[in-house]
Amino acid sequence: MRPDGSNDHSFPSGHTATAFMTATMLTKEYGHKSPWIGIGAYLVATATGLMRMANNKHWLSDVLTGAGIGILSTEMGYYLADLVFKEKGISRFTDDESFDRWDKPFFFSLYVGMNIPLSGYDIDERHEFSTSSGCTAGVEGAWFFNPYVGIGGHFTVSNIAVIMDSKEAEANTFDAFSFCAGGYFSYPLSSRFQIGSKFVGGYVLYPDWQLSDISVRHRDGFCVGSGVSLTFRATLHYGMKLFLDYNLMPSHSRGSKEWMNMLAVGSAFMVSF
Repeated sequence: MRPDGSNDHSFPSGHTATAFMTATMLTKEYGHKSPWIGIGAYLVATATGLMRMANNKHWLSDVLTGAGIGILSTEMGYYLADLVFKEKGISRFTDDESFDRWDKPFFFSLYVGMNIPLSGYDIDERHEFSTSSGCTAGVEGAWFFNPYVGIGGHFTVSNIAVIMDSKEAEANTFDAFSFCAGGYFSYPLSSRFQIGSKFVGGYVLYPDWQLSDISVRHRDGFCVGSGVSLTFRATLHYGMKLFLDYNLMPSHSRGSKEWMNMLAVGSAFMVSF
């Protein structure tokens, strides 16, 4: 069933699958001309998936599965075409890119992931809410002094589905906007694979939150976070990252002194400099 209840054709997202199929084809056909072609294509594909969720037509699992189907089916199509046609009329471009394991890993990325709350939280003395998984999207970049240490930051937009007092799912989601900056760390496992970590701090903004029987005013506050990642450099200027972040954020309600513990897991499409 779709989130808006219109029909039961929610899984997977066909719009997202088609968008990521097209993005993968554009990257394969024209990515050798400029890494920005691939970045732009995947940016539009990611926006397509996010808009499907914003329009209440798909769950996050629908969008992530659709993206996987689009990418994997295109990769399989090219692989089978190479097996069938081999060198018959297919143009191949010489890969003259050289990878230095000890390059400084400057990067700018667009990422999307899933929020995983770790507990329930009080709004006031009478109301408590628990959270299910939600989605997060944002941009991130870092400048490195050497192959190991750098500085950077990220801007994220997140939302989480909410159940009030363990009995009723709310129509409105819990939203948050955050900006953080701090230290970034990297270690090259090889010329193409890197592991990384970070420790950042910044501010989070919660907009007004209207629930069925209570209104929670907007609030901002200090937040901290850390994370680990694995990066694959597909080309000299283009790559993909898998990440797991932990964020410690203040409560949305001014009447609560609890801190919110949140995990975010996902992937990022990145351009390296």
